[in-house]
Amino acid sequence: MNQHFLQSTAWQAFQESLGRTTFRDSGPDWEYLAILERSTGNSRLYCPYGPTANDEHSLAAALDSLAQLGKTHRVTFLRVEPTNLDFTAHLQTHGWKKVTYQKLQPEHSHVIDLTQPQDQLIAHMAQPVRNVYRNYHKKGVSVHRSTDPHDIDILLKFVHQVARQRGITPHPDSYFRQQAATLFPLGAATLYYAALDDQPIAAALFYHSSDTLYYAHAGASSDPAHRKLNAGTALLAEAIIDAQQRGLTTADLYGITPDGADKNHPWTGFTKFKRSFGGRDVTFAGAWDLPLQRSRYWLYRAYQTLR
Repeated sequence: MNQHFLQSTAWQAFQESLGRTTFRDSGPDWEYLAILERSTGNSRLYCPYGPTANDEHSLAAALDSLAQLGKTHRVTFLRVEPTNLDFTAHLQTHGWKKVTYQKLQPEHSHVIDLTQPQDQLIAHMAQPVRNVYRNYHKKGVSVHRSTDPHDIDILLKFVHQVARQRGITPHPDSYFRQQAATLFPLGAATLYYAALDDQPIAAALFYHSSDTLYYAHAGASSDPAHRKLNAGTALLAEAIIDAQQRGLTTADLYGITPDGADKNHPWTGFTKFKRSFGGRDVTFAGAWDLPLQRSRYWLYRAYQTLR
């Protein structure tokens, strides 16, 4: 089974470090991590990018287990996000409702095959990416790797800059610091940062499972002189090559816009950036809800839709 990192035991440990209640169950060809989430007037069991299942029969068994768990804990509804797009028909015909009214985990991603020879991997990158990868050190830029939890503050500086530029609210600093404190010692995450004259000018947080590298969070200096150096390109290219050398088979660059998206979509810029590293787009099944307490659920859904 191809389990997403957000279904891993490492992510479970992080969720529990935040004080959240989690559950894990498995059977022949299926497994899930479910997180109990509560808010005023309702609660849910949430499987981020899960359950993981080999086929529809296995998925049905996983969903039955999850439904029993939900009834035991009297939650308002269940929410799942299988990565297998082929499971959509099963969900539609078994009472699950597609979630379109909230921003959740990205439904589209971009992945790179790391099993190809390294020269082909590099050749499939766009020419500007190849040029940066081969020449960034000539401009005085160096790429560093860290699993020291304190170094997460390097990334936070850039996260704040990006948030101000785009007018968005990022996760609180405590969220990132807790990720570093939990995931770094487990060997499940690494911080990469690029520096110019020992000054960090770009950084990215990567998760990694036994077979996949995940490009999770990133940011770079807004200084025009720094932006010309394309340090974010250099560190992502280095992370991809490192992952291949460690024997990982896939690099998942995370959320992108789907084909045909509006050119003004806020993700257009970094979608183009991610695609410039080669690879292919993938589409997941998206998020689906199963109401267990129907009146509470529809009140919740109506409220979320009107927000």
